[in-house]
This record gives sequence, C-alpha cells and structure tokens, in this order.
Amino acid sequence: MYTFDHDLFLALNFDGGTWTDRLMLAISGTAMWIPLYLLIFYLVGRDYGWRRLLFFIALMAASMGLADIVAGIFKHSGPLGDLLPNFTPRWRPMFEPTLEGYEIAPESLKSLRASGLLENTAVHVPVEAVGGRFGTVSAHAATISALCCLSVKVLRRRWFSWLMILCTIAICYSRIYLAKHYPMDIFWGALLGLGLGWIGYVLFFRYFCPSKRKQ
Repeated sequence: MYTFDHDLFLALNFDGGTWTDRLMLAISGTAMWIPLYLLIFYLVGRDYGWRRLLFFIALMAASMGLADIVAGIFKHSGPLGDLLPNFTPRWRPMFEPTLEGYEIAPESLKSLRASGLLENTAVHVPVEAVGGRFGTVSAHAATISALCCLSVKVLRRRWFSWLMILCTIAICYSRIYLAKHYPMDIFWGALLGLGLGWIGYVLFFRYFCPSKRKQ
C-alpha cells in the first residue's frame, strides 16, 4: 500500500512554478474561502430562516472542529493527541527521505527543506509550505469534506453541490501539491469528514428543522 501511495503521490506532485505555488498556498489557506462561507450562510438563512442559520453554524463548527481534532489524534497533535500513544504516524511526504533516495533521518531532511538549499529534488516543496511533521490523517481533507457533506445535504442545489465538490477537490489536491500529504492521507481525512458532516446533517433536520426536511 505504501509503495502505491508513494508512486501516486509522485505522479501528482510537480513543480508548477512560482504562480502555481502561490495559488496552491492560497487554496490551502483560509482567507480565500471566506466568500464561500458567506455564501453558505446566506443560502441557509434564506432557505431556513436566520434563527435556524445559527443552529446550522453551530453544527458546522462542531463537525469541522471534531474533524480537525480527530485527525490530530493520528498525528499526535491537538487536545487529544495523546489518545493513541502506540500509533506511529507517517511523516509528511516532504520529509520522507526514501522519496529522495536519501539514507538520513526525516528530521535531517526537515532541516534541509527549511534551509531552502535543496535543489532538483524528486518532491516539489515550496519553501513557504515547509512545516509540521506528520501527515496522517489530513485535517484539511477532513474539515472541508465535513463542510461539503453538511452544506450540500442541507441546501440541495445542483450548482452548489458541484461548486462544493470542486472546492473540496481543489483543497485536497493543494495538500498533495504542497507535499503535505499522501493521497491516502487525503482519503482517510475525507472519509472522516464525510461521516461527521452526515451526522451534522441528520442532527439539523431531526432536532432543529424537522418540518422543512428536503426530500
């Protein structure tokens, strides 16, 4: 499985130049997605009323927050980072020496990456993206997938569904481009997020909006 995952990562990660680096860093950030959040809030408020919008925001925050916390368990980070002491997380691709053909420790490769002195490497890593240690499970994939599932199920608009799917794919791919995660890190994160987003959707209609459930 690791061999397949490494090969798929190397096939998807490439040097797209300065412009693509900046684009992927922006996609992987937060500020770029504020208009999307505002759009979701507007649509939910218009469809269900502003009082129910507050319940939606609470469920959205809970599902995304839990996705981030649970993903952190597998990376030994966050408030529950000590929950699985015997679990060994994978280093981020940017710190995996075998991908470069090196026989050094991941910490040593991390120092070399941070120095910006490495050139002509197999893995493309923008200097601004260097950081963290472990990549299993992707919190970015988990949180955006939770938001995607919850908002798509609540709003039920075809154009919006496609918009959310494209945004989710873009964010997930940006993590591979920036060498933060392997494809399987993204897969497990997305699976986690979809599950929590579905729970949020069920709670929204069962307890906060039972009379307006969309078929």
